[in-house]
Amino acid sequence: MRIATTLAYANDPRSEADAVAGWERDGLDVVWVNEAYGFDAPTIMGYLAATTRRLEIGSAILPVYSRTPALLAQTAAGLDAMSGGRALLGIGASGPQVVEGWHGVAYDRPLGRTREVIRICRQVWRRQALEHEGIYRLPLPAGEGTGLGKPLKLLNHPVRERIPIYVASLGDKNVQMTAELADGWLPFLYDPGRAADVWGGALAAGRERRSADLAPLEVVAGGPLAIGPDVTGLRDLARPLIALYVGGMGAKGRNFYHDLLCRYGYADAAGRIQELYLAGHKAEAAAAVPAELLERTSLIGPAAYVRDRVQAYRDAGVTVLNVTPLGPDPRRLIAAVKEMTQ
Repeated sequence: MRIATTLAYANDPRSEADAVAGWERDGLDVVWVNEAYGFDAPTIMGYLAATTRRLEIGSAILPVYSRTPALLAQTAAGLDAMSGGRALLGIGASGPQVVEGWHGVAYDRPLGRTREVIRICRQVWRRQALEHEGIYRLPLPAGEGTGLGKPLKLLNHPVRERIPIYVASLGDKNVQMTAELADGWLPFLYDPGRAADVWGGALAAGRERRSADLAPLEVVAGGPLAIGPDVTGLRDLARPLIALYVGGMGAKGRNFYHDLLCRYGYADAAGRIQELYLAGHKAEAAAAVPAELLERTSLIGPAAYVRDRVQAYRDAGVTVLNVTPLGPDPRRLIAAVKEMTQ
């Protein structure tokens, strides 16, 4: 397994990126940059391209609604050029609150949009004249514009015509599409012991339709990381983030993370977290996150226990172990977990 980490949403991005340059020397293989409604990811990714030498640099994620497919392709190709072929394009549908509240775009047809974005990006990188008929219509028909649009191809020659595309997906149809078309999958709150029960059928169905010219699907998953005899209390640090997603990232009846907890068997807890969070009781919502879930979605404990957790992720099919080091010495943790994956 390769080792990855994701930069925090709200921390100072420059200090985080500078720290990652040191982690690269300790064995880190991939860095992911978030984009929600904070700083944009590509700016930070460009800085990382300049301050690292070996790391792959990925977006996790760029919403398919906030940029045109061609711009997504241009951004990935530009980063790939500036990093010497180290770009990973992570995309996803995000959710209605961010897409409609922040970007002012209707949250419609997420599955179809993601599927078309993948295909259009690959057309761009192959320097094909861009023609597409679907949700995205390229060139725009005369009845919807001036009629002056024409098929164009990318001016530059990309470093790679097949930049890896990773998709963040949770629902069965989206996971199936990911396994069929994408290079990698970015699940959230991944429990290696229950993943096959939740997603196994969708992954198998997608893989049956997967093109032979695609490499096996990469799976990126992991969680908070701490190693030592007295670190299990650090699992509680994940409570506010899980409560935010399960309780606040969507309305009742339209929250993908709430639905995931239900599929894991925590329906009562998921309902309680959502009820409390939407009522403004965020601390109580965080306290309602099940301790078992915190344990099963993290790598926190004594060294032998963490080694077993690494193996559990490997056995579940994870190929990129995505960790968030906790504590005063993240470089030691990166080096230690890297050794565990060898």
